Amino acid sequence: MNELSNEPHISEEGDRQFVTALARGLDILACFKRNDRYLSNHEIAQRTGLARPTVSRLTYTLMKTGFLLRSDESGEYRLGPKVLQLGFSTLAATDISERFSEQMSELCRGPNPYITVALAERSGTRAVYLAVRRSRQAVTISIDVGARLPLFYSGIGRAILAGSPDEDRETILQKAVAEFPGQRERMERSLKQAVEDFDRYGYCTSFGAWKPEINSIAAPVRSLDGTSIYGVNIGGPSFMISPEELHEQYGDRLRSAVSGLGKT
Repeated sequence: MNELSNEPHISEEGDRQFVTALARGLDILACFKRNDRYLSNHEIAQRTGLARPTVSRLTYTLMKTGFLLRSDESGEYRLGPKVLQLGFSTLAATDISERFSEQMSELCRGPNPYITVALAERSGTRAVYLAVRRSRQAVTISIDVGARLPLFYSGIGRAILAGSPDEDRETILQKAVAEFPGQRERMERSLKQAVEDFDRYGYCTSFGAWKPEINSIAAPVRSLDGTSIYGVNIGGPSFMISPEELHEQYGDRLRSAVSGLGKT
């Protein structure tokens, strides 16, 4: 399973409060990727690891409740409008998205015309984009709202980790190791770098650590009520923006932006 694949099916054996059927239904909704339009029950079963009969019952139920729509021609499924409704409800409940809008525009007006600015929140072992703003040049990072980036390798994910309490970092690390057991040492090194970068610069870096073609810096910011930690990212194609330019031209801008958000 690669770093951007969907999270594996969650199992909570022995937990009487845990509803397995609900978790499996959510697994099905989560298995749809950005470029998917329709998926068959067979494809969904492959992606989720669920048995085909189980998938058939769940997709039928999700269709009847409006979360999936079924093609009359192929019998395949696509996400329904209720999923979009949930997404908008999530964004509406996130106080920082609206507050960050002005800062995003300001950061994009910096000296480099190939910058992308983003805001993300943690979901499991991923950072999920809540808002994205791009400069107007054609060559920018093509990652949109809803994209899920690996916490331990992306700049925005590292910022969320650096801003989290020590005990939360350890819990997240153990969850990530269970998901990707072969990457323990790499993730431990990455977490250490995230904390060291934050202590040194006031933000975290990811220069080709997630994808070789992407450089970024990112900083954590808390919600007004202090219950959520977000990441604010400034990045661009590595052949258009260097680590030196990010440090020299955008480091102070980023620190100022997140400082302002914390006081709003």
